[in-house]
Amino acid sequence: MPQFNIEQARFNMIEQQIRTWDVLDQQVLDLLSVVPREAFVPTAYRNLAFADINIPLAHEQMMMTPKLEGRLIQALMLNKNDTVLEIGTGSGYLTALLANLAKHVDSVDIYQDFTQETEKKLKTQNIHNVSLQSGDAIHGWNMYTRYDVIVLTGSVPVLESHFLSQISEGGCLFAIVGDDPVMQAQLIKRISEHEFDSEDLFETSLPPLLGAPEPERFIL
Repeated sequence: MPQFNIEQARFNMIEQQIRTWDVLDQQVLDLLSVVPREAFVPTAYRNLAFADINIPLAHEQMMMTPKLEGRLIQALMLNKNDTVLEIGTGSGYLTALLANLAKHVDSVDIYQDFTQETEKKLKTQNIHNVSLQSGDAIHGWNMYTRYDVIVLTGSVPVLESHFLSQISEGGCLFAIVGDDPVMQAQLIKRISEHEFDSEDLFETSLPPLLGAPEPERFIL
């Protein structure tokens, strides 16, 4: 049986999945080539670390596909002065990508084992500009703090306004909004104190964040 070539698999992931999904920012492509995705994948799925699938995690959660992670990071246009709030730590891989480009990341997950495991993984990768906390952040976190970038790593049927209030002027929020089978990845930018601009980036589907509010629905 031929030996698994991890670097060839990483190269194929970038060239055949990510680049072909309009991720063309060379900084993003370089980042994806050096942050080892396989180090954040559960051991049982290590050989699928570069496959175009949502890899299962504990608690019926899952990792985003590599191409979705690439599009997300590209859309944010992070710089080294940015502070980031990540709602949903999950595997910690996206946390690592964010931390490599930003000044600091506050990452929150409702499952304590996710944040504990991510802390170990980030130390292994010599990433120290991340604060990991366990808790339910869907209805707000550090409510009096503004962030340059906010990322929701699960979908929400509707986007609550309190997230918008925490975006710094000139900052942005990434969220996947809607219901199955079609959801919209949205980038919301804060233009001024009371002005926002929303852009639909692409269609996708992702499991909802736990506790995400349901919109009012009319019953005929």
